[in-house]
Amino acid sequence: MRALQALPSEESLTVAAVARRLGVAPATLRTWDRRYGIGPSKHNVGTHRRYSATDLMRLTAMSRLIMAGVAPKEAATKALKLNLKSGGTVIDKACRESEDQSDLVSLLYKSALKLEQLKIENLIRKSISEIGVEATWLEVISPLLITVGDDWVRTGDGIEVEHFLSEILKKILSENFGNISKPKNARPVLLACVGNEMHSLALTALAAVLAEAKVDCIFLGARTPQAALNQVVLKSAPSAIFLWAQLSENADHTFVTKLPTIRPAPRVLLGGPGWQALSEKSKAKSLGKAVITEGIADARDQILQALAV
Repeated sequence: MRALQALPSEESLTVAAVARRLGVAPATLRTWDRRYGIGPSKHNVGTHRRYSATDLMRLTAMSRLIMAGVAPKEAATKALKLNLKSGGTVIDKACRESEDQSDLVSLLYKSALKLEQLKIENLIRKSISEIGVEATWLEVISPLLITVGDDWVRTGDGIEVEHFLSEILKKILSENFGNISKPKNARPVLLACVGNEMHSLALTALAAVLAEAKVDCIFLGARTPQAALNQVVLKSAPSAIFLWAQLSENADHTFVTKLPTIRPAPRVLLGGPGWQALSEKSKAKSLGKAVITEGIADARDQILQALAV
């Protein structure tokens, strides 16, 4: 990869030139720009947009982070947040950190296969203490679960490992629930899995991320019926309601439309592949002002916006 070779600050490159430096297709760069907002910043009227030296450094960071095992969306977010005054040094540091997480994922995977609970708990807790809940979820836990799940899909074996891991992770992530001495929010955030949704691990992770941000939550967990959801809304007057659906059959719009009306009105947020699988027409017709979030970072940001903190 030639991308870190110095590019004078006044020069700029075409998409084809950047693609050659990074070793990716021009179409990939256009996709990154469209999906993640990481693209060319220079534009003269009547000409194609061109990549500046700073653009090139950010794309170099993104490409290296992806090679280190970071998901493209998270890699783009990290690259856009980098302070590039130190040049390649800050990129090297970010990539080394991600490569370190990749080694940790491999170690956790081997421990999971051996059902080494204490070792897994110690490693996860250490990661949370060093990089926080959100980064641990995105860079360690999610890749670990994907690896375990892929094994099960490929071989038909290992479902016990996934269940074993899920219980350990729920235990660790839920340890800080209710321990917020001075929450930022006067009115709680309500978190629930709708319908018959049993997959509550991602919702537990969101609750842990919010607890780390000192946001008080009411966590209802898996298989929350409409009646229970409505009663909690009436009794607690939440500032935000987050409804999780992993499976599309549980993404029932009536959980949104049948929420009781309260004042001030809470922001209603939806998360999970179940909601995301709905067609655009179905979303517009049945979900009203509810917002479908994209990942744990977006969910956290939307909730913090609703709380105005």
